[in-house]
Amino acid sequence: MSARTKARKRALDILFQSDIRGDDLGTTLAAEAKRAAAEPSRETSWLYAREIVDGVIDNRDEIDEQITTFAKDWSLARMPAVDRALLRMAVWEILYNDEVPTGVAIDEAVELAKEFSTDDSGAFVNGVLGRIARSS
Repeated sequence: MSARTKARKRALDILFQSDIRGDDLGTTLAAEAKRAAAEPSRETSWLYAREIVDGVIDNRDEIDEQITTFAKDWSLARMPAVDRALLRMAVWEILYNDEVPTGVAIDEAVELAKEFSTDDSGAFVNGVLGRIARSS
């Protein structure tokens, strides 16, 4: 598993945890940063996970607007929390990280949805991200 894939899982965990607990994302990120400081062997995955989460924090309104616009008949509140976190992460990669090809961002999010969410989540995440990618 690549360092970026590990980082995406880590970012997903932070985004999901913050959402489920109703905590401020910055607070959850700070707590994870303390934990990461004690795990120097995982530094590579931590750095990119932090970049993703910081990017979501900095661009949350635009990211959520994109998701809401292209998630046909689905509000953010109605989505499973894992899907919401995956979509936020992938939309940040698609719109704000030129180092990650759009197809990679979509594929990674779809695979994580298949692994961690509902049976229908892979197709849902793929559809929403595909529409966002075509519009950008």
